[in-house]
Formats: sequence, C-alpha cells, structure tokens
Amino acid sequence: MAVLAESGSNPDVDLLYDINGLAKEAPHWFGRVMEFVGEYGLLVAMVLLVLWCWWSVRRRGGEEAASSVAALVWAPLAAGIAVLVNVPIRGFVERPRPFVDHRGLDVLVSGKTDFSFVSDHATITMALGVGLFVANRRFGLAGIGVALLEGFCRVYMGVHYPTDVVGGFALGTAVALLLSPPAMALLTPLMKAVERSARAGWLVRSRSAAERRNALLPGSRNALKSEERDLAA
Repeated sequence: MAVLAESGSNPDVDLLYDINGLAKEAPHWFGRVMEFVGEYGLLVAMVLLVLWCWWSVRRRGGEEAASSVAALVWAPLAAGIAVLVNVPIRGFVERPRPFVDHRGLDVLVSGKTDFSFVSDHATITMALGVGLFVANRRFGLAGIGVALLEGFCRVYMGVHYPTDVVGGFALGTAVALLLSPPAMALLTPLMKAVERSARAGWLVRSRSAAERRNALLPGSRNALKSEERDLAA
C-alpha cells in the first residue's frame, strides 16, 4: 500500500505498479521467460506470422494475391516508418523510464537508458498487426493479439508506463492505416509485375496456384488443350 500511496492518484502509475507487481509474485524462471518473450520472442513471433500469412496467400493464389502480398510488404515498411516517426516524439516528450522516478519496481531488463514514451516494441508489433489485418483478417487479428501481449509484457517488465504502450499502439495503427492507401497504390502494381515475372513470380503465387490460374484463363495453352479435347469428344 505504501508503494501505491507514493504514486498518488495517477492511474497510469497505479496500473504500472499493479501489472509489474505480478512479476514480484512470480517465480524467478517465469521472470526470465517474460524477459525473453517481451524483449525478443514476440517480435520474432510477429515476423513468423507475417511469413506464414505470405506462404498461405501465395499457395491459395487467386485474383487478390498480388494486393495481399503488397499489404504484407507494407506491414514491415509501416513498422519501420512508425519507429522513425517515434524518434522525434521521444526527443520532444523526454519521459524517463518508469524505474527512474518510481521506487519498488521489479525491472526485468537492465540497461534501458533511453526515453520511455513511446514504446518502440508496442509501435512495431501493432504496425505489423494492423498491416497484417489489411492483408488478411484472420492473421491480422492474431497479429493484433500478439501486439497487445507485447504491450502487457513491456509494463510487466517495468520498462514502460501503460500510456507508453497505448501511445505505441496508436502510432503504429495510425501509420499503418493512414499511409496504407498510397503505399498500396505503389506496391500493388509492383507485386503484379513481380507476379508476371518468370523468375520472381513465385514470390506472389506458387507454381500450383499459377497453373490453376492459367488453366482458367481464356486463350491460355491449358484452356486451348481443354477446348480441343472437348471438340474431339
């Protein structure tokens, strides 16, 4: 109660102590797991989710394959742009890490000397999650779930305030959505050109999906062979 009293009536700090307090009650090994998950694990999981979605899209093929792959290309680009936008925001706000101003936190990751607002991890994962949602809703919802878990981990680890995480979510979402129309307008024709390429077409559509598409296109070799068989019958 003394720690909570120190935070006053600030709900941001109160929630920080409540969530970080869970780390004090957890066993040591669980803290090490959360440290890895929150610092690296969920970022890797998000990258794997993007790759899984790309693999699924290219195998399924269809008319929307190029636009879906374009959205998947946009997702990491949006995350990178959001992090660059965060650089001047951090320098302007200059909010210290929570363990600098508040005693009694269980800090799971040492060596954090930069500013706290906005959380880069929350920004990156949410930008990737929203970018995934533009490409595929099912994978996008999973990605947004991973981003929310990342935000929880950053507060649990004692390296960010809850509002740092919320700000990261807002920044990642804003960049991914607001810049999506011009990005898709540029990337979709590019992916369609890649799809038509004999060497790089597999990046957009698998060979089996391309064969199925060619079989349905009027005037294609497979379609002409099918017509010849029908006439012979």
